[in-house]
Amino acid sequence: MAASLIRLHFHDCFVQGCDASILLDDTSSLTGEKTARPNANSVRGYNVIDDVKSRVESQCPGVVSCADIVAVAARDASEALGGPTWTVNLGRRDSTSASRATAEAGNLPGFNDPLDRLVDLFGTKGLSPRDMVALSGAHTIGQARIYNNGSDIDANFASTRRRQCPSAAGDGNGNLAPLDLVTPNSFDNNYFRNLVQRRGLLQSDQVLFSGGSTDGIVDEYSRNPRVFNSDFAAAMVRMGNIEPLTGSQGQVRRVCTAVNAAA
Repeated sequence: MAASLIRLHFHDCFVQGCDASILLDDTSSLTGEKTARPNANSVRGYNVIDDVKSRVESQCPGVVSCADIVAVAARDASEALGGPTWTVNLGRRDSTSASRATAEAGNLPGFNDPLDRLVDLFGTKGLSPRDMVALSGAHTIGQARIYNNGSDIDANFASTRRRQCPSAAGDGNGNLAPLDLVTPNSFDNNYFRNLVQRRGLLQSDQVLFSGGSTDGIVDEYSRNPRVFNSDFAAAMVRMGNIEPLTGSQGQVRRVCTAVNAAA
């Protein structure tokens, strides 16, 4: 679940800030983010957060927010697979609203996005191109569905991947494949080595090393895992600071899937 927990934090923060809005179930008056196109049948880890919240509430009721649990879980997921750790800023509050429309309004990157779109999107969240490349390094773990990759990937790599696509055109049908073929269950810098060798599974991965402005960052990370780890940790802290609710804003939910009932 490590990759899923990191991705859950990412998808939460990029849609109305790091406020655990992604965890809210739909109600008669709320259509939330879980069923939005970027999240449906894709984002996982909800049950892990719900379990942690239940245990925390039993010991310390009404104090630790779901948003903070999501942020800490992402940090622990990285460390559990040999990746970097960092100090998580705490004190986030939970949103009392969520919006499927907002989650579908272009706030999350797509698998076939070009480089300029990725740079612009992360920039709107206060993240630099270097942050964007570092955060993309989370794709050193986990899996993704295979789709047509229009970037200049290695022909042999493309042929291997195409054999997993049963359609005659070989243009991808959503079969799962590891994002990093070499060490799919270790948090390391092999993702960037793969990009230098033009073996990025997703088009939005390979465009980071395809003759553009981020080539040098990818090359640096491929050669220096310590720099990558340091930059990834710093970028995760910055991402975790995107528009948090603090003070009297929002609430600390008693369960992560529903807004507290009025007292």
